[in-house]
Amino acid sequence: MRKLNKFGILGIAIVTFSLGFIVGFASQGKQTEDEYKYLRIFTDALKIVKDNYVEPVSTKDLIYGALTGMTKALDPFSSFFNPKQYESFKQETEGEFGGVGIEIGMEKGRPIVISPIEGTPAHRAGIKSGDVIIEINGEDTSGMSLMDVVQRIRGKVGTKVELSIYRKGMDKPMKIELERALIKIESVKWAKIGDVGYIKLSQFNENVSVQIEKAVKELLAKRVSGFILDLRNDPGGLLSEAVNVCDLFLPEGKLIVYTKSRNGETQRFFSRRKPIMPDNTPLVVLINKGSASASEIVAGALQDHKRAIILGEKSYGKASVQNIIPMEDGSALKLTVAYYYTPLGKLIHKSGINPDVEVVMSEKQEEALQEAIRQRRLQGENSLIAIPEMDPQLSKALELIKSGQKLRRVANI
Repeated sequence: MRKLNKFGILGIAIVTFSLGFIVGFASQGKQTEDEYKYLRIFTDALKIVKDNYVEPVSTKDLIYGALTGMTKALDPFSSFFNPKQYESFKQETEGEFGGVGIEIGMEKGRPIVISPIEGTPAHRAGIKSGDVIIEINGEDTSGMSLMDVVQRIRGKVGTKVELSIYRKGMDKPMKIELERALIKIESVKWAKIGDVGYIKLSQFNENVSVQIEKAVKELLAKRVSGFILDLRNDPGGLLSEAVNVCDLFLPEGKLIVYTKSRNGETQRFFSRRKPIMPDNTPLVVLINKGSASASEIVAGALQDHKRAIILGEKSYGKASVQNIIPMEDGSALKLTVAYYYTPLGKLIHKSGINPDVEVVMSEKQEEALQEAIRQRRLQGENSLIAIPEMDPQLSKALELIKSGQKLRRVANI
């Protein structure tokens, strides 16, 4: 009886909240009735589960589960974080976390690899953008939430996790065993290839624009003839850093990107400073199907303003903006609140950015390149992806920069 009384108070509190919520919809007629009906169904179901489930279950767990299901019903990029998950998420955006090194989303109820992060266990094992994770340690992933998947893949450094991967064209899934590691993301690397400056950006976490500015200035001091900005397999990150990176290359006052919410509210982001290199300095941006989100903002802005040649393969096509909304108990909602558009008004969500110059890299070429990088790493050499003779996209970018006249013609298409 005591338990029933406690829940009776809880039920009154929830219904009171629900009724209070409904008051805000009082002028919306039929919609108000529907809102009330479904909120009543929710509170009734909560009480039935609480009273009748075979084992005691906490209200917190039930509410957290409901919120997880609620966000899962929206899109692949919205999710609910309990307090522990939210702390883990914050660590990731700050640039260091434990795991195997893949950025994932959800598609048709399954986790799909957006991109492996360079230099991580997943990247070294050959996991690719578009790979579907069918099982984690033998457990079927269908029905799992995004955070369920993340929690199962992450674990203590040095322990192993087995992923069953399906890749388009395969007869059956393949199993890949990965050893978990402390993933410390070195987001920006750079080198001089001949007389061309090469900058590899692997993820848009905090302060990458500062590192890129440093890289450009160092390479300019070495009198490079042009630049390659490599955004291949870069899954994105912070919108603010995408804007800051564009700021380095575009003249002051140029529109970089704009977002539009459900109610039509727009937010525009403009370049705010003089570019850090002369306008006539050749710039080629490399993209592929693993380039997503913030990578596409940068590629789209530089393409629309004809500041760079976009080279490679069509990008992933993620043009949604997520806000992190902390809750009072330390949990948080990650919620899609808007779409972003390129300066010319293109919505590339689910369609991607088409390169100005298409250069397709075959699976065999990619595998050979990754093996060469792995061997280089084992020998203690620089693991930066800068092997033109094995990388047709990088090789073509170098060729374009060396033929400056041709580059200018392409830029004016």
